[in-house]
Amino acid sequence: MKKLMMAAGGGAILGLIATTQIAGPLLAQDATGGATVYEQLDLFGDIFERIRSQYVEEVDETALIEAAINGMLTSLDPHSSYLSPADAADMREQTRGEFGGLGIEVTQEEGWVKVVSPMDGTPADAAGIMSGDLITAVDGESVMGLTLDQAVELMRGPVGSEIVITVFREGTPEPFDVSIIRDTIKLTAVRARTEGETVVLRITTFSDQTFPDLQKGLQEQIDAAGGMDHVNGVIIDLRNNPGGLLNQAIYVSDAFLDAGEIVSTRGRNPAEGERYNAQPGDLAEGKPIVVLINGGSASASEIVAGALQDHRRAIIVGTKSFGKGSVQTVMPLQGDGAMRLTTARYYTPSGRSIQALGIQPDIIVEQPMPNPDANADAEATPQFRSEADLRGRLDNDSLTEDEIRQIEEERARTEATAALRLEDYQMAYAIDILRGLSALAPQQ
Repeated sequence: MKKLMMAAGGGAILGLIATTQIAGPLLAQDATGGATVYEQLDLFGDIFERIRSQYVEEVDETALIEAAINGMLTSLDPHSSYLSPADAADMREQTRGEFGGLGIEVTQEEGWVKVVSPMDGTPADAAGIMSGDLITAVDGESVMGLTLDQAVELMRGPVGSEIVITVFREGTPEPFDVSIIRDTIKLTAVRARTEGETVVLRITTFSDQTFPDLQKGLQEQIDAAGGMDHVNGVIIDLRNNPGGLLNQAIYVSDAFLDAGEIVSTRGRNPAEGERYNAQPGDLAEGKPIVVLINGGSASASEIVAGALQDHRRAIIVGTKSFGKGSVQTVMPLQGDGAMRLTTARYYTPSGRSIQALGIQPDIIVEQPMPNPDANADAEATPQFRSEADLRGRLDNDSLTEDEIRQIEEERARTEATAALRLEDYQMAYAIDILRGLSALAPQQ
């Protein structure tokens, strides 16, 4: 049976990515249960008939059955659910990296909708939605008591339409409203750039395009730098990446590993467990790697971080990841619907499950909250004069013009990284780590 496996964040995306694999149609139930099961099914049929015939208002029979199915699935765990034909079509569209919505990955926590992460360049990201935010109401309607899918449905709407969500954020005294304009979400899976001598690969999602985009982007940056000899390392930025296709997480991990296990999955039947191993070849050619994660890094992101951490191939920097260590299988049903069922846990190469625990960084680096007075504080910092500022100073006659130029270029890079701290402290920290490792590396 051909399977397409996915590993995503907390549960649903507004236009939804879910930790998933695709299985064959589910057409019949196992008939090996005892009489008690049939008695319970008779009870269900009796209740359904009474609701249909005696409820105070006429009911939609299809919606009633779908609600019963979804209730059965959602009682299992936060990631199992029923997908209507429309939802199943949306999910297939999202794995291709384009969909309509707000651009946030959400899960459910104590009745509220919790943001796992906003996606780069989406309406939610532009509106300032943050990982960990709790959505308590949509257009003034409370989400308490709704299933996750019902809450997501409330947030769907035509592209270009406005939605007002009420957000509670830790550290704020009261919930506040955020206005967002729905848009078509076109995700760029990987954005590559170079900071000084460091190649930065920002992976926003694990869709069909992730590995091809990573491979192409990395090579373009290496070529622009004049070859790998001019690159001191690679930063893989997985912050606020909610996950996606499991096979893409495996490809990305394999890209930087020469051998060894990447991830394993274990379901109810131990014999059906699977292991995925790396093939020879390292796109970074052994250069040091730093992986950035935070609380919005989930599932497929955690697979990559865990694999590179366990093989000591990368230094993990940032804050603890989300902690979603389960795999869902999407099973097509009659009528073009589907059900998403948790069927396995995944394990990092060392055999650890990160379910509800997350990946712990090797170096914990918090991202400071924006400080509007930062520039004012910088201006107030006293500026000290150096020997070079003194009148009549002696010139340095021990360096050639090329050596002086190299020193000036290095100083410029260092100052650029220092300036980056005001914008992205975690990224600047990662760049400093690679610069330090480069300085300690033996000269060729």
